[in-house]
Amino acid sequence: MMMAASPFILRTDICSWGRVVREPHYVARPTFPAALSSLTGPESDSSSLLAVGLRRSYGDTPLNAGGRLIEMTGLNRFIHFDAQNGIVRADAGMSLSDLLRFTVPKGWFTATSPGTRFVTLGGAVANDVHGKNHHSAGSFGCSVRALGLLRGNGERRVLEARSDNGLFAATLGGLGLTGVIEWVELQLSPIASAWLDVETIPYGNIDAFWDLAAESAGGFEHTVAWIDCLSRGPHAGRGIFTRANWRRDGRLDPHDDRSWKSVPLDAPGFALNRFSVRAFNELYYRAHQRKAGKQVQHYSQHFYPLDAIRSWNRLYGARGMLQYQCVLPFETARAAMPVLLDAIASSGEASFLAVLKTFGEKVSPGLLSFPRPGATLALDFPFRGAGTLATLLRLDEIVREAGGALYPAKDGRMSAGMFRQSFPRLDQFLPHKDPVMTSSFWQRVSQ
Repeated sequence: MMMAASPFILRTDICSWGRVVREPHYVARPTFPAALSSLTGPESDSSSLLAVGLRRSYGDTPLNAGGRLIEMTGLNRFIHFDAQNGIVRADAGMSLSDLLRFTVPKGWFTATSPGTRFVTLGGAVANDVHGKNHHSAGSFGCSVRALGLLRGNGERRVLEARSDNGLFAATLGGLGLTGVIEWVELQLSPIASAWLDVETIPYGNIDAFWDLAAESAGGFEHTVAWIDCLSRGPHAGRGIFTRANWRRDGRLDPHDDRSWKSVPLDAPGFALNRFSVRAFNELYYRAHQRKAGKQVQHYSQHFYPLDAIRSWNRLYGARGMLQYQCVLPFETARAAMPVLLDAIASSGEASFLAVLKTFGEKVSPGLLSFPRPGATLALDFPFRGAGTLATLLRLDEIVREAGGALYPAKDGRMSAGMFRQSFPRLDQFLPHKDPVMTSSFWQRVSQ
């Protein structure tokens, strides 16, 4: 009797968005929900398993080196849409891009959105992503009404936000470790336009940022700042603050996914260094000084500027990049943020993209949710080996002393101790972890 061929195919091209870790994986890509049953349960291979989407996480949370991955992007269909109340249910492999192309013309948008639309709904739930409006809307998990979860033993569960179910809370931000998210039901937010009124405000130092953030929180739904992390002295922490609200002009034209630029090859490793980044920062700051003021932007331009550049992660060279995102509580942020910025500026490492924003008080139900009241700084560092790792360890010390936390979706090297400090509800999560599910990240931080 012939044995059936395994649906898992060995692939050597699997990596995350940071492109630092490249390891062989056994990958299956189902295209119908019924096929998922054969990939889990007692009849399946007993090796570890992880469901993944478009792998836009930067580190190793979407990797399971040497193990099995279920690539969910083939499961990307709508299940139900209530156009009157803005409730949508769709397969977990549907991208945010595909969802918005359908819902925007009907006057609905996700309650919050990360900095890329090329993320699956399952990935958005598993990382409990956040956006520029956390101070008003909270994280993605706050708008999740229900989930379909397939456990590693083959059991299917329907998890609802209104029920007091620890498994629902564990799955929001649970990094795919509680099972395979099969579908997601969301409460969308009404919009009267696909366009936003955006105000751009250059500011001179980190103190000015705090004033702008406090001033803008009550009157603007979306706020964020680009920060020059290499500036020092009286200009330390200078940047460009943007704040925006939805327009009400009735123009509900969706985005177009055709990228207008592409990075076809890896940039030379030396291209992004402190000298080139310092020069870029100076030009960028001065350019936005000249065009400061109010303008109208489409949501694709305001929320997803980097999505217009296909494969922009190749700008960091063949060795890839390490992203670092931390959150500092408000009570320590004003004192600790300048220390972080000084450590970055003096390290010789250069962050090409640096984003600073504040989180609000709205608490996610997710046990491992990253957003919490405070200020969050996100940085991209070209990976240069020991020097880059040493800089990030120094940043860890500052974050730890300030009582802060790191974001797993952006991480590729945090320690088990730092992970435990970052997520004080970890012990509540552990009973809900599926014993079959694991990731390279989990194997590192659970030691």
